[in-house]
Amino acid sequence: MKAKVGVFISLLCVTGLGVFWRAEISSYFPPREERPCSCDRCLSDHETFMKRFNRFAEPLLSVRRNLSEENFNWWRRLQSDGRSFSVYKDKVNKMFQVIPTSAAPEPPSPDRCRTCAVVGNSANLKNSHFGPLIDLQSVVIRINKGRTKDFEADVGTRTTHRVMYPESAVDLDDATRLVLFAFKILDLEWITKALGATFSGRSYAPMKSNIKANKDLVMVLNPAFMRYVHEVWLQRKGQYPSTGFMALILALHICDEVHVFGYGADADGNWSHYWEELRNKKLRTGGHPGSVEYAMIEELDRNQIIKFYKGW
Repeated sequence: MKAKVGVFISLLCVTGLGVFWRAEISSYFPPREERPCSCDRCLSDHETFMKRFNRFAEPLLSVRRNLSEENFNWWRRLQSDGRSFSVYKDKVNKMFQVIPTSAAPEPPSPDRCRTCAVVGNSANLKNSHFGPLIDLQSVVIRINKGRTKDFEADVGTRTTHRVMYPESAVDLDDATRLVLFAFKILDLEWITKALGATFSGRSYAPMKSNIKANKDLVMVLNPAFMRYVHEVWLQRKGQYPSTGFMALILALHICDEVHVFGYGADADGNWSHYWEELRNKKLRTGGHPGSVEYAMIEELDRNQIIKFYKGW
């Protein structure tokens, strides 16, 4: 009996010393700051990156986001649309009668790692066998008419977000988010009408009169975010950023870890697509600063801010 009491007292002493020791140690070493995500590395872990990275308050439009007239005038110059700021505001109000009034991305959490695959349309995806890796990511962002059928081994099968503008629109299943990159007021009218009724309007290229998509999952890029990408990330090079580059920067704002596929020109310097033969052999990168965008992607990869899979 005395032996059992002695063991019990010894255990109490050891426990007390442990509590005392932890209390003393904690006074010298403050508690570790909670990380914003559970990934091996979060974007905020990159000090150099965070110094130049402006986490844009609202990359997506909402009813509470009031676009300044200065930003509207910058946006209006992207493609000819001479209509006024008041017309823009009226069209936005009507649009939010059809689509969700707020499209806030999933917030960061210390117990979650939001991984994103941003899948471009470059021909360098051919025979890449990146499909399974793309499908592993929690968010898969595809751009414009990028196909999956018949290319599953190289580009995967899953799509959670589809970035498009009216001239590049494709029908979506009921679970995929339509992310509209609107370049003109006409695009806002298109999304308002093409989802539920019939759109009739003319542009520089054909526009679908109807689109199959879940209107409750529609998100619209903030025009001010386009300007931010052009001026901060591309230093005003080119006329305006490509849809693909803006999608990549958007991913940096809504993800903790970003994997990038299918970016870059072909051997002739053209932005050709993996699913079709390029007809215009002198296309190059159009009005976009392709070489500047590609150099920035490579810099982000070198600094381990994104993981860039080049293909070929």
